[in-house]
Amino acid sequence: MSLTSVFFSEVLGTGLLILLGVGVVANVLLTDSKGRGADWLLINFGWGLAVFVGVYGAYRSGAHLNPAVTVGLWSSGADEYAPGVAVTFGSTLVYFAGELVGAILGAVFAWLAYKKHYDLHPDGGEILGTFSTGPAIRALPWNALTEAIGTFVLVYIILQFGNTPSEIGPLAVALLVVGIGASLGGPTGYAINPARDLGPRIAHAVLPIRHKGSSDWGYAWVPIVGPIVGGIAAGLFSQVF
Repeated sequence: MSLTSVFFSEVLGTGLLILLGVGVVANVLLTDSKGRGADWLLINFGWGLAVFVGVYGAYRSGAHLNPAVTVGLWSSGADEYAPGVAVTFGSTLVYFAGELVGAILGAVFAWLAYKKHYDLHPDGGEILGTFSTGPAIRALPWNALTEAIGTFVLVYIILQFGNTPSEIGPLAVALLVVGIGASLGGPTGYAINPARDLGPRIAHAVLPIRHKGSSDWGYAWVPIVGPIVGGIAAGLFSQVF
């Protein structure tokens, strides 16, 4: 499989993931949306099903959709990221690029779908919250630790799926994401994916959204560093257990 195919596969899969993920949060938060006021579990299930769709969209490249999954595979000692795609510095950068570009595009299309609702929504903090994550209690080292723990669970269990005979991989990953959100999502909104947060945050910064306010770049390192640390730790741990 060529690295060009890997790139476009990850763009498509991650784009679908973010389109549906940002979309479910917009549905719950934005003015006059039919889903406004729904509860946290709708967001959890929405993100889980977004992963389900994204995995099928990017099946050709192994459907990483997440730089933390990519570095987790690397640190686990894997020889290939997907059949025919060797683990190299160059292929790693291609996965990162596809994931980030897909995340930006997915957020842009979610904004287009909810454009009229964004125009009416007066709360800049909630507008940002449809795009990217933020802490319930702002304590950045602790927030990063929360992200690392959640991502460790995500990546370690994904790696273990490869050692089981089950053929329900995409559904299993979707339910795993729902479980992490329901259990560990409260402190930070559970990015557990650097591209999932950074891509939409970039889109928020550049899109012409009324009342959007700050993109909160002071927090942006948390959902990047925490998941990367958690993903690498999961890969290393998988070599022992």
